Amino acid sequence: MSIALFQSGPGVGADSKTCLDDVSLHRRLARWNQRRLSPATPDDAWRKELGEEHQMRLLEGGYVEAFRTEVAEAVAAVPVDADGFIDWFEALKAEGPGQFDPLFDWLAEEATLEDLRWFLRQEAAGEAGFDDLVALTQVKFPTSAKLELARNYWDEMGRGAEGGMHGPMLERTTAGLDLQPSIEATLWQSLALANTMTAFATTRRYAYHSVGALGVVELTAPTRVAKVAQGLKRLGVEPRLRKYFDLHAVLDIKHSEDWNREALRPLVAADPGCARSLAEGALMRLICGERCFEAYRQALWNDDARRARA
Repeated sequence: MSIALFQSGPGVGADSKTCLDDVSLHRRLARWNQRRLSPATPDDAWRKELGEEHQMRLLEGGYVEAFRTEVAEAVAAVPVDADGFIDWFEALKAEGPGQFDPLFDWLAEEATLEDLRWFLRQEAAGEAGFDDLVALTQVKFPTSAKLELARNYWDEMGRGAEGGMHGPMLERTTAGLDLQPSIEATLWQSLALANTMTAFATTRRYAYHSVGALGVVELTAPTRVAKVAQGLKRLGVEPRLRKYFDLHAVLDIKHSEDWNREALRPLVAADPGCARSLAEGALMRLICGERCFEAYRQALWNDDARRARA
């Protein structure tokens, strides 16, 4: 997908337009998301910040709505009964975009340490923070879904133990492998994945999209992270630096079962109209992942690029 989005230029009339390509758009959204989600204190620039917020929300909304249009045909016939929807959703594990991409067998069996470091640098820079996304998403949801998201969040928080928190586990990997991720060095496809997930979780009209997208991560991630863990172990990376991947290869299987039973099923049973939004969110998340994997393969399997990393 190549989306040309337009915005009113600063200080010009509404009819003056500036085109943003995918790279410019997603770098700009990534920087904005980084700023707006960071804790801050009041200052005198709040009116200016609200003006930027308005412009960035228009950019973000235009991107998401164009993406929704792209998947409209694929979700048109999604079942709206609870049993049918869960069957459709769970089939994404085998049939969804990006599943069983050859990149992951290669990472497990053939990639060098520099290859894996490059891959993980891309992933780390595009990491939106699953714990924060869950926390933002659960606001005002019905009891069953809210409780399941709360249980998931508590697991992400190490059940109250700092050493078991998932976010710091990934940070230890990032620091231990000296990844030094940055927006500028990250492929736009990875930034787009994080921007999409952040848009879903921070915008209430996309709240059901967020539940679908987060749920499909739990459904499909275990196979991929197990391959990454296998590659890290093969290359002699110490256990504490691969713990995040070892853990999620197992834990996310149960998370997925619980999410489907306690969040997705009750939501569709109570409101069949939400099925399409849940499905759109799941499919859009998988497409973002598929585009990342394709871009990663192009970069990692390029002989010149590999020699430069060696």
